[in-house]
Amino acid sequence: MITSPPRSASARPRAEGSPYVDLTRAEWSALRDRTPLPLTAEEVERLRGLGDVIDLDEVRDVYLPLSRLLNLYVGATSNLRGALNTFLGDAGNGHGAQTGTPFVIGVAGSVAVGKSTVARLLQALLARWPEHPRVELVTTDGFLYPMKELQERGLVSRKGFPESYDRRALTRFVADIKAGKEEVSAPVYSHLIYDIVPGERLVVRRPDILIVEGLNVLQPALPGKDGRTRVGLADFFDFSVYVDARPEDIERWYLNRFRKLRETAFQNPFSYFRKYTQVSEEEAMEYARTTWRTINRPNLLENVAPTRGRANLIIRKGPDHKVQRLSLRKL
Repeated sequence: MITSPPRSASARPRAEGSPYVDLTRAEWSALRDRTPLPLTAEEVERLRGLGDVIDLDEVRDVYLPLSRLLNLYVGATSNLRGALNTFLGDAGNGHGAQTGTPFVIGVAGSVAVGKSTVARLLQALLARWPEHPRVELVTTDGFLYPMKELQERGLVSRKGFPESYDRRALTRFVADIKAGKEEVSAPVYSHLIYDIVPGERLVVRRPDILIVEGLNVLQPALPGKDGRTRVGLADFFDFSVYVDARPEDIERWYLNRFRKLRETAFQNPFSYFRKYTQVSEEEAMEYARTTWRTINRPNLLENVAPTRGRANLIIRKGPDHKVQRLSLRKL
């Protein structure tokens, strides 16, 4: 059973009737208790995304308390599952009795907000807890339609929008893992070629924890053709995190990241974006600004940001990429 930590005088609901409790970074950091920091500066450097500024202080203040909270959630969920199986008794045999069901975490947020770094950090930290050493991370990029299919569907300029994903396959993948299947596989996406890698699969074998990271993982299910509500991806999450920041800050981070990629990864002869190393910086950056203005920003405002209120935890970043506040959903 999860016990609530002592509530500080300034840990308060955001507004009357709000389902969240708002905490400053300092208040949140105090909740890590005596949890040891299992990562070195070198490990954090390897996990950090391009343009992100996460360091050991950020890990200690923000992500260590989160790993402790998630460890408590995993234990409480296991106890609740045991209680349910006790209630079902013999009636549960073959009809929903659960043993060792993976704990599933969703991580959502905009392009360039740093959600991939958050997911990698959580994977590294959670795997250090002895109760759940097998932690797998899957990104939803693997469930984008291949470029050829996006072209056929007229969705190339909508890549990253909900309709550009095979949502049924993604939901089925997570449902199979949640059901405890011995082996489940997913397509693999390459940012180098900007497409699905033909014939390559990521295989997941009964993890203790599965982290699913992507732009639209908190999207509610679309109604079926018969008008009935279907099961959506987020229905399989035991906990979810939304990484938040002001759109103007995210735009600046996106452009800075594009500039750095132009100097590094885009130089690869096989890179889909190599063509932007062959033109002037101003031409390349104009392409990046147009992409943000016509694709990434509309997707953020229309699809991604509206799902923020569905998350269990909202991590709010300031202009310097540092976490400033957190909002935790009350039980």
